[in-house]
Amino acid sequence: MSNTELHPAETTCGTAQSPDVELLEPRLVPLGGPRAMTVRRTLPQRARSLIGAWCFVDHYGPDDVAQTGGMAVPGHPHTGLQTVTWLFSGEVDHRDTVGSSQRIRPGEVNLMTAGAGIAHSEFSTPETTMLQGVQLWIALPASARTGPPSFEHHVAEPVAYAEATVRTFVGSFAGTSSPVTTYTPTVAAEIVLPAGVAVTFEVDPAFEHGVLVDVGPVDVDGTLVDDAALAYRPTGRTTLRLTTAEQPARVVLIGGEPLGEQIVMWWNFVGRDHDEIVASRAAWMDQIAGAADGTPYGRFPSSWGDDVLPAPELPNARLRPRRQPPG
Repeated sequence: MSNTELHPAETTCGTAQSPDVELLEPRLVPLGGPRAMTVRRTLPQRARSLIGAWCFVDHYGPDDVAQTGGMAVPGHPHTGLQTVTWLFSGEVDHRDTVGSSQRIRPGEVNLMTAGAGIAHSEFSTPETTMLQGVQLWIALPASARTGPPSFEHHVAEPVAYAEATVRTFVGSFAGTSSPVTTYTPTVAAEIVLPAGVAVTFEVDPAFEHGVLVDVGPVDVDGTLVDDAALAYRPTGRTTLRLTTAEQPARVVLIGGEPLGEQIVMWWNFVGRDHDEIVASRAAWMDQIAGAADGTPYGRFPSSWGDDVLPAPELPNARLRPRRQPPG
């Protein structure tokens, strides 16, 4: 998915910790034109920019595709990150410049590694009536951020854990693992809980964690978290307790070891400084115009035609890191 904001802010991600659960409320961002699907974005924001290496969290739906047109994101670039797509309902077709053409359905994960540069498109299928899911980005560490692009698809089988049902789609959690490639210790899992239960999970104390509530509310370690909010927990915890009341719930758990690197994120690019972002944008615009020396973001699929997203204009000021407030 693309960050389609016309004036995307640059974001520098660091680490900050709090002994308590920290609530991150979403802001609404339109994904396209006047009839666009709206997403709820909880990362990045001023209160916190990173959870482990996770640097971007969009949550959408249930979206009536007949009213909004669903997901319609033409070809657009990425650098220095991995995109992770996870659906609760509906289907999306993915195409990219390493030759991948993949339909994603609920219970399956698409993981795309941008490395030095890739481009992709995402469109909900004609058969989709309701669309609901999350789009997540992982910032690549310095050791992997200029490597080759790639794409992986995996079906995450459900497993029972106490009263909960868990699908682990990145890393390892609740006794199950996903084979998709990551470059820092990272985890992501869907957890479904019936009404009136309390389930305690073992978690890695070296990880920061976030609990994004898709259907709630859910009590996260004593803090009530409503739909679409993200609960942050710092490192040092060995357990995670989720409790439901009269309603069943569904959450997405993300986490990982703190990245330990400052990154600047603007539009769909993750870099380390202003000049790198400027160069990534210029390379994309040159490729669109046909003026690039080669294809730095890969060869466009023939089905795209001229349907690609131009990059927004850069701000007049030099991109500077956004300081991470203390937890």
